[in-house]
Amino acid sequence: MQAANPEGSPMDPALEAEIEAALGEMSIADIDGPPAKEPTTRGGRPEREGTVVQVRGQDVLVEFGPRASGVCPLSAFDSPPALGAKLTFTIERRDLDDDLLILSRKGSISKAKWTDIAQGQVIEAMCTSTNKGGLEMDVSGHKAFMPAGQVDLRHIPDLSDFVGKKLACEVMELDRGRDRMVLSRRSVLYAERKEKRDTLMATLQTGQSFDGVVTSVQQYGVFVDIGGVDGLVHVSDMSWDRVKNPSDLVKEGDAVRVQVLKVDLEKDPPRIGLGMKQLVSDPFTAATGDLQEGAIVSGTVTKLAAFGAFVKIAEGIEGLVHISEMAHKRISRPNQVVQEGEVVEVKILKIDPDTKRIGLSIKQTTGDAGSGEGGGSTRPEDPAIRKLRAKFGDGPLKGGIG
Repeated sequence: MQAANPEGSPMDPALEAEIEAALGEMSIADIDGPPAKEPTTRGGRPEREGTVVQVRGQDVLVEFGPRASGVCPLSAFDSPPALGAKLTFTIERRDLDDDLLILSRKGSISKAKWTDIAQGQVIEAMCTSTNKGGLEMDVSGHKAFMPAGQVDLRHIPDLSDFVGKKLACEVMELDRGRDRMVLSRRSVLYAERKEKRDTLMATLQTGQSFDGVVTSVQQYGVFVDIGGVDGLVHVSDMSWDRVKNPSDLVKEGDAVRVQVLKVDLEKDPPRIGLGMKQLVSDPFTAATGDLQEGAIVSGTVTKLAAFGAFVKIAEGIEGLVHISEMAHKRISRPNQVVQEGEVVEVKILKIDPDTKRIGLSIKQTTGDAGSGEGGGSTRPEDPAIRKLRAKFGDGPLKGGIG
């Protein structure tokens, strides 16, 4: 059986394994713990409403009832609280010598002294350097360690960005006898994210717009964090242009503006559909105002299909040249006439604003191969006809006797 943590609460075995792997030969066999549990707000510590009864020096005295009192640092407030104010405090621990509850405020970070630090407390620590297993931290002149898996909610490829920065961390393990402390920033971020998610989901509606961050790029779209919860921007809702690969437009960590298209609270976790293109004007509406049926325009072949070719004729505007409108002769495959990336002349046959479809033709820009109209006949002239035209001129030739 593993030994209990000498500072109090047992240790998560998954975290223990991660720390052992990161520290190598530094044994932490005296850590024990139950199966992993998701952290809750303020590291699982209870919150309670109390009444401010006195501000004394750098301490704020709080009463929770006739037999329960506590003290909270004045630095946890933006300004000194009013006497009699009822506020919510987080109970960090109990000081047995003074029989007082040691309190903190939601969102505040303790600049704790080494002797005042307790396991489960959220403190501020300075990152001094990195090693192959994580971050080396400093807390009140004492060394601490943060495993790489506890630095963020997601994998961070380059931990050196944290060197020299102060981080809000939860004390996961504290062994004063061995002068060792293990910290987690991940648990603090998780608690903050959960709080944001709960607030957001209570008011989330379709049509709302958010500034978000791309958290994952997939072939079918991208996931965006809009404030504690991820939503999916399907590839078809990323741009008015055809998108072959979402990574051509965005990458993980990019800031994007999105609109909520769908919210499904019946799923667990809830599914949120987002869109990017909905926040910019539809180029079809703008561009088709300058396009007319019957006009001949230049375009670029963007895609070949068995039934024809798609041609981009304006920014964000594609039309279809059906295989029957590609050449005057019968063809079996579009690539017998055009290739992807080729610039071609096309005639606009039909513009359908309801379906946003445009019908195009290539063959109607070259005329009828058999009539000689619109560019003349492509069939070589018969030698006998040439002799007759040389003898009688270019006028119409008449047949008959006489």
